Amino acid sequence: MLDAPLMAPIASMVCITNQSRAFKPQIASINIERRRIFIDKLHTAGLRTEIDASQDDTHYVKINVPENILKSYCELMKMQMPMRKIEDQDKIRPKASCGETLESMTTDCTSACFKQKETTVEEYRLLHEYSESKSYLFDDSQDDFFSTDVRIAVVNFILERSSFQEKDVGEVKYFGMRQLLEETDQNGVSPFCAAFPLHDGCVKHKDTARSIRARLMVEWASVSKCLRYQPLDDIKEYFGVKIALYFTWVGFYTTMLIPAALVGFLCLLYGILTYPTNRISKEVCSDSTTVMCPQCDKYCGYWYLNSTCMISKVAYVFDNEGTILFSIFISIWAALYLRLWKRYIARIQYRWGVLDFSSMAEPPRPEYSARVKNCKRKKYNFYTKIEEPSPSFWTQKIPTIIYSYSVVYMSISMAVTAVFGIIVYRMSLKTSKNLYGENASESVKLIVFPMTTATLNLLASTVLTQLYNKVAKRMTDVEYRRTQTEYSDSLNVKLFLFDCINYYSSIFYIAFLKGKFPGYPKEYNRIFSLRQEECSTGGCMVELTIQLAIIMIGKQLIAIVKEYLIPFLQQRYKLFIIRRYSKNTDAELPQSSGQWIRDNKLLCWREHSLFKDYLTMVIQYGFITIFAVAFPPASIFALVNNVIETRVDAKKYLRFYKRAVPTRVRNLGMWYDAMYVITKIAVISNAYIIAFSSNITHRLIYMLFINPAHTDEGFVGHTLAYFNTSHFEAAAHPHPPMYQNVTVAICRYADYRNPPEGADAYERSLLYWKILALRLALMVIYQNLVGTIQVVVSWAVPEMPRKLQDQIKKEQYFINDYIITQEKQRTTALNAMQMES
Repeated sequence: MLDAPLMAPIASMVCITNQSRAFKPQIASINIERRRIFIDKLHTAGLRTEIDASQDDTHYVKINVPENILKSYCELMKMQMPMRKIEDQDKIRPKASCGETLESMTTDCTSACFKQKETTVEEYRLLHEYSESKSYLFDDSQDDFFSTDVRIAVVNFILERSSFQEKDVGEVKYFGMRQLLEETDQNGVSPFCAAFPLHDGCVKHKDTARSIRARLMVEWASVSKCLRYQPLDDIKEYFGVKIALYFTWVGFYTTMLIPAALVGFLCLLYGILTYPTNRISKEVCSDSTTVMCPQCDKYCGYWYLNSTCMISKVAYVFDNEGTILFSIFISIWAALYLRLWKRYIARIQYRWGVLDFSSMAEPPRPEYSARVKNCKRKKYNFYTKIEEPSPSFWTQKIPTIIYSYSVVYMSISMAVTAVFGIIVYRMSLKTSKNLYGENASESVKLIVFPMTTATLNLLASTVLTQLYNKVAKRMTDVEYRRTQTEYSDSLNVKLFLFDCINYYSSIFYIAFLKGKFPGYPKEYNRIFSLRQEECSTGGCMVELTIQLAIIMIGKQLIAIVKEYLIPFLQQRYKLFIIRRYSKNTDAELPQSSGQWIRDNKLLCWREHSLFKDYLTMVIQYGFITIFAVAFPPASIFALVNNVIETRVDAKKYLRFYKRAVPTRVRNLGMWYDAMYVITKIAVISNAYIIAFSSNITHRLIYMLFINPAHTDEGFVGHTLAYFNTSHFEAAAHPHPPMYQNVTVAICRYADYRNPPEGADAYERSLLYWKILALRLALMVIYQNLVGTIQVVVSWAVPEMPRKLQDQIKKEQYFINDYIITQEKQRTTALNAMQMES
């Protein structure tokens, strides 16, 4: 995809759909020369151009692609085109459509409630790779044979491979519209202001049957239609396969969230209904004598255990027996979801003609072609049937990949270092003291300390993100990525790794590190002489739940507002600019003459726009799966968010952005691999949280092996060790040493250690090692159990339906037989003509 949007069909009164480029009249000779050379190269390639002097002082170059050029480039680009209707082809027509969508995977009763109204009945057409030599297979003489997205893709292909230098010097910076938009003269002015495909009329077009944009706005982008199935074929026709595939995936993922949300709701309901009978919270609330040890050095005081009464009740709602079952369910659900997605997308790929599409069949990127132009080594491309220059794997490709990812991992390590620095800052009581002063109140510390921490975290994250985005793009440019798909996947992997650090670092810290190795009051484990953070009074599980809820729900709300509100405000401002230069309002501008004016004021479509949408959803998938045991209601909030955000994104693309260039892809690319890795990590993460962060594990151990009555009575006191306050380290002794005018001789802390008396005082007790062994055993059992179930699910659900496989084979045999028959007839006719002559 380009850094700036590309060209689009010109006015609808023109039979052939084209693209339009806008530029400001300029005096600089270098820009005039570049623009003249580039347009001449387009003419040489066979395109037709028309310059339109607009009323808003912008000149537009409208581009027309003739039919003969379309045919040549469709063959070069390996386009799958609909064949002419062949005699007897209805005999192989599937009885049940192999190209079914979500509505056909549900019952007729359910489908009737959520399906869109019928617009046109799709005719059964066979698809075949276009070839001019096999023109008898296609009705390529018809005006509507080459669809709008095909025409735009062809023009974009030519634009990205045309030079704006008189002589072909073979340098990357002199190729394509993308580079031309970035080239500037001494005044910082580019030869062209923008390049974009035109939208199909305005969003308020009265005749939705003629305007697919208006139809999508009514039937797809409306929040009132959020419970309706998406018109995937119309989306594909308008935006191309790449964007349509994103919405296809979001729709499928949202549908799969329904059972996860239902089970999560039942788990939450179980916690709410049973928490009054929770013995642990009863013991905590009724204990008014147990004094707990301070949670920080010197400035923290003693506290009573019953002060955590309310928190213990809340903790039980999210930390109960049901969460173990839910975590197992969500792990199985994730494996089933990934498998069913592959099965479902096979149907869509079949219907859209990309089932056999490979990135190797894509034409090389112009930047790649320019770099390898002088390579003497050639490699035969099985898909394109031609020899292409190929850089050496060991002397060119491997060194660039090693260099690229070394810089990337070094940048990621900087982000990890920043996270570690924030953690050290949180542990630093000396910094706290210097910031707040000796006489600061506790309320001031509780407010200012988190605010300064969050501010530092935000500043570090913002600066590093901006730097890293530039580094990631620069390092991807260094690599030899042949196609745009390979380039995009490589860049997305780098950006995704960094964003994972930003999103998950604080949650992973609470789940896996915080409070796990604090030591004990006599000898705390320290980092840079600073005592490690302990879990809050409610335990780390409560903190993890709160952190997850705030980050997930908060980010989703902010994202929905930001993704719609900011484009809306920007669009209102640009419409104001339009009205300054035009006597007509936006609604009154003639569709035939004003479309390029309106579209030029829309926001630029960039490749990174779709990346952000994918990132939001995949990060959300990580929240649901990796931390399922900590926050079961996550799937409920995800379901509600996705139902709304799908329509918000649809409206954003249709109303506020320039039209994107249609791009062919076969699948989700690296995003499926990212979800697959997240699914595997989720099993380990949930096993660890259950074993070490949750109270469930050692409560069950206590009931099964320690308490003779096999109940959890006395469990709270069992988990607390004793400490003699006279044994405090000098730096850790609380000041003042009194608590409510009572001298504290013994305080309690959460650990399994020997009492302060005896030769083995404060050493790990034998019970600790038994519990540790049982926890590790539980982790192994959990991982193997869930892993085995995931393997069984993957084996039981084939990636492609059997009916679809049979249908593909049947069609392929039919097409091959037809081609062979036609070739024989043509050969016979040719021989007969030669005999007559």
